[in-house]
Amino acid sequence: MAEGKALPASKLCRKYDLTALGFKETSELEDLHEPLGQDRAIQAIRFGIGIRHQGFNLFAFGPPGSGKTEIIHRYLEPEASSLQVPEDWCYVNNFTAPDHPKVLRLPAGKGRELAQQMENLTEEVRVVISAAYESEDYRTRLDVITEQFKLQQEEAFEDLQKKATAKNIAIVRTPMGLALAPSRDGKVIDPEVFSKLPATEQERIKKEISELEGELQAAVRMLPELERKQRQEIKKLNREVTSFAVDHLIDETRERWEDCEEVVTFLDEVQNYVIEHSDVFRLSRDEAVEAIPAKMVADFVRQQDRVISNCQVNVLVSHDAHGGAPVVYEDNPTVENLLGRIEHRSEFGSLVTDFRLIKPGALHRANGGYLILDARRLLLQPYAWETLKRELRSCEIRIESLTQMMSLGNIASLQPETIPLDVKVILIGDPLLYYMLSQNDPDFHNLFKVPVDFDDRLEISHDAVGLYARYIATEARKHKLLPLTRDALETVMERMTRLTGDSERLSNHVRSLSDLLSEADHWATSRGASQIDAQDVKQAIKAHIYRSDRMRERTQEQFQRGTMMLDTSGAKVGQINGLSVLQLGDFAFGRPSRITARIHLGRGRVIDIEREVELGGPLHSKGVLILSNFIAARYSEDKPLSLNASLVFEQSYGGVDGDSASSAELYALLSALADIPIKQSLAVTGSVNQFGEVQAIGGVNEKIEGFFDLCKFRGLTGEQGVMIPESNVKNLMLKDGVLEAAEKGKFHIYPVRSIDEGIEILTGVTAGQPDESGGYPLETVNGRVKTRLEAFANAARKYSRPGNDATKSEAGDDG
Repeated sequence: MAEGKALPASKLCRKYDLTALGFKETSELEDLHEPLGQDRAIQAIRFGIGIRHQGFNLFAFGPPGSGKTEIIHRYLEPEASSLQVPEDWCYVNNFTAPDHPKVLRLPAGKGRELAQQMENLTEEVRVVISAAYESEDYRTRLDVITEQFKLQQEEAFEDLQKKATAKNIAIVRTPMGLALAPSRDGKVIDPEVFSKLPATEQERIKKEISELEGELQAAVRMLPELERKQRQEIKKLNREVTSFAVDHLIDETRERWEDCEEVVTFLDEVQNYVIEHSDVFRLSRDEAVEAIPAKMVADFVRQQDRVISNCQVNVLVSHDAHGGAPVVYEDNPTVENLLGRIEHRSEFGSLVTDFRLIKPGALHRANGGYLILDARRLLLQPYAWETLKRELRSCEIRIESLTQMMSLGNIASLQPETIPLDVKVILIGDPLLYYMLSQNDPDFHNLFKVPVDFDDRLEISHDAVGLYARYIATEARKHKLLPLTRDALETVMERMTRLTGDSERLSNHVRSLSDLLSEADHWATSRGASQIDAQDVKQAIKAHIYRSDRMRERTQEQFQRGTMMLDTSGAKVGQINGLSVLQLGDFAFGRPSRITARIHLGRGRVIDIEREVELGGPLHSKGVLILSNFIAARYSEDKPLSLNASLVFEQSYGGVDGDSASSAELYALLSALADIPIKQSLAVTGSVNQFGEVQAIGGVNEKIEGFFDLCKFRGLTGEQGVMIPESNVKNLMLKDGVLEAAEKGKFHIYPVRSIDEGIEILTGVTAGQPDESGGYPLETVNGRVKTRLEAFANAARKYSRPGNDATKSEAGDDG
């Protein structure tokens, strides 16, 4: 009965035959220019990069290594090159408010041109102003102004001096300033002589001095006003001289930019600023060293440099005039790398900054084009995700540091003028990130309206096989690998199908394919071959597994040495071999486990020992609850289930989750109830529903191979095998050793649809079908289970009679 239901070896693995494609090696195949099996993603990319409305940013998600970034670049770059080149952006000094630098928007490529012109202009200005101050004309006019004001001062005092002389009074200079004193014959009278003069004479002289003192004070008060007027005249002269020297230079630059109003305005401000601060250029640096104290030279030079620097241009972003729109990938999306930053320099122990220290971020570089970011890295950076959303909502770039955002520190900084933002952002991440953001961030769907869903599997068809062969050939040429023979190509395709866990699909995982081809190329090169053959691909697969399977070998060793108890022959009541999968990184392997069931009279409880000791996960507990309800519904529909049962994974010391062992647990329970032994040469996997139908599970290939390896070590007898859900047959891609054993009849794979089918294979006893009254034939499995449960029910009624001490005792135990 069991042998008739075993799958033939041809059903255990899909084999490819590419003979019909008519090639011997991949060098004969054409390149595949379109991504394979990504039609949905490609349509989304084309739509997302084409639509220019706000909020239609893209989130590309798929398994890591599926080639998302490469495919996005493939479609972005042609689209970007066809778009208009965005403007250049520059920051310049705000002469009225230096803490708020102004922004200049210039045609593409013009930013660097303006910066170079301003650098040349300011150096010329420095030279011509110094030359103008050294000219004979300037010195003559300066001397005239000086002499003019000197004459005015002398005239004011000359009138006073005449009046004083006429009255025999002299104007003398003292440490305290100018003073009046009596004189005779042009000489100041000594105080002793003055005291001997007649009283009337003294009074007259004092009165005359008093009258002249008022005029003297008026003359003295006039001096600061004359000096102020002199300075104004000198400043006016300096402005005229400077204007004459620099106007034609700035006018030349202004003519070049007459079509750009912002630049013309900036040049006007520069012109006024240079004229206003022309004094710092009166001396050249060499002259300053000779003319002023050494300790003041550095400050003088710094003042000149500051004036020159304030007139220059900080080119934030400049584009090639014929380069199209930018495509920028930011590998480290911190706040500063996105928004830009304002740097500082140290001066005399303090941190200072200016508009020249504003540095661009990824948003500046990508403005007018496309910005690609890794979603996981973005979310890991503090404030980066919220900052990006804020900029996209406001459609402008506002440069702020983290310290400003968090209101930390008192370092003097700038508040640059904001820049309008027009960028298409493309986030790349895995599906979990996409769905988490969709569910938990209310802004997400308003800003990222275009999901780009990458598939990692391709449905197998005649056309798909041919395209996949070209896909492999393209990858081999792209990475400059040896060509593959047809046999090697078939082996690669078998491996890529195995990676999907589905014999009707091929894997689209670019990294896995690329790694496999590279490793196969290594082994082919090592043996001096000119082609990659099937043996090289198999060696690459074998070596890859060997590097990762130490824990699998250790697990098999425990069974082989008898540390872990598991039978592969004979028959046992209430004992069955279950199968599970362990995942370690990117390597998975199957691990057989002994599952046992014990029963006794009770109150209808099926105890999951794994759950009771908190080793079982919620999915495993769900499977146990389903099987307990299945038993109650099938065998005790009209009476209470008077059963207590316990299920356990023997020698299980770690967590257990998943419901793939629920069918095995049910078989063990039925075996214990019917007192019918289960063949230990078979292992079981599959979940069960409440109607007794066996459902598909994952990791079927690894589970089968895990049990096969143990059976092979102990010796294949022809009775061993694995029972799987029929719905998992399409997932079979078993290794060659299992196929060879199946062809020789040494190992069997049994597909089942229901518990009844499975119990017959495991016990060799008919399951039994219910009659019209719901009963089962007595010698069938179902009949014996029902009979056993009825016996439990009768015993329960007996012990539940009033006054029965035994019932009270058991009830107390169960409680």
